[in-house]
Amino acid sequence: MSTDKEQLSEPMNRTLEIELIDELIALKSARGLFLEEDIGHAPVERYASDDQFDTELELVFRRRPHLAAHVSELAKPGDFLRVDLAGRPVLVTRGKDGVARAFLNVCRHRGAQLVGENAGCQNRFTCPYHAWTYASSGELISAPHFASGFPDADKTQFGLTAMPTYEALGFVWVVPSPDSSLGAPFDFKNYFAPIAAEVSELDLADHVQVANDRISVAANWKIIVEGGIEAYHFKIAHRDTIAPFFEDNLSSFRSLGAHMRSIIPRVSLARLGDSPRDGWRLRDHANTLYSLFPTAQFLVQQDHVVLIVANPLAADHTELRIATLVPKSEAGDSELWMRNHAITRTTLDEDFALGESIQRGLTSGANAKLTFGRFEGALTAFNQSVADTIAAVS
Repeated sequence: MSTDKEQLSEPMNRTLEIELIDELIALKSARGLFLEEDIGHAPVERYASDDQFDTELELVFRRRPHLAAHVSELAKPGDFLRVDLAGRPVLVTRGKDGVARAFLNVCRHRGAQLVGENAGCQNRFTCPYHAWTYASSGELISAPHFASGFPDADKTQFGLTAMPTYEALGFVWVVPSPDSSLGAPFDFKNYFAPIAAEVSELDLADHVQVANDRISVAANWKIIVEGGIEAYHFKIAHRDTIAPFFEDNLSSFRSLGAHMRSIIPRVSLARLGDSPRDGWRLRDHANTLYSLFPTAQFLVQQDHVVLIVANPLAADHTELRIATLVPKSEAGDSELWMRNHAITRTTLDEDFALGESIQRGLTSGANAKLTFGRFEGALTAFNQSVADTIAAVS
């Protein structure tokens, strides 16, 4: 287990920010689109097959970091959360030493679920079956009649089963597999390095959650991700909500390792060309979506960030966490932020309804494969990241 509360690297530099704005202004001026050389395809089985989902469960979800908690949810020693990650029950704790750790929420005696509460603050956890008791750092502290009942057992071998855990970017990240099953310590820092510079700049550790919803969507997790990384649907799917504020089918993206940065400009960005460059700020004129592979997304808006975290449950079922994060210094106006959160939910619900519609149509026989236009290259890149991850460990 490891922790890193410091900024991982330098933030997005000013030169890059101006380049990204210039790129989109040039496309708008030329009435052009952000195009790949070729169209892309994805077989429908990729979204509907139980076998495909089982492969992703074992080789993607259980071998890559998941966002388990915002640091505010584990603010002090003794704080804990009970979460489900990749089909496994997980207990995330903040030890007396201040270190965040994650364990399988399973007693090492007879396998009972150790903790039933969703969250709380305590330094010891006692199994409700036979009262085996563990420290927040995972060690078995006591067990009734242990010496007489287990005379040859070494109590130190009965600690909770640990999983790789890392604290960075304002969150606690967990790879939901026992340390021993991965073969080597997970290199979190290297994994996040391609995107850490820009996400660090958001200073999400200094934010608070003003709203936090959990919803269930009857769609494959990849369909949900794909709905957020292209702008082709905006003018149609969101015509009664946010469409008037955004350009028609204009966006850009970059793959950053397995992760991705997607930018969807507002109509105001086109007017920046007439203003001094030193006043340009991307966040004022575009939504930026950072997708941290495989299941966490940060939707960066002008004055707040929306967190979208997927917990894939089946080929056609995904649980989502949607939270609005705002700077601590701005959190007082709760009415304002709840209005913003409601707008976000309304827009995302439009996407989720379409995702469920797509899922229902996958097995109809209408399509053997889905087709991605040249301006939907982000979808091809995302699916390639999934394929590459599976290939790397299979």
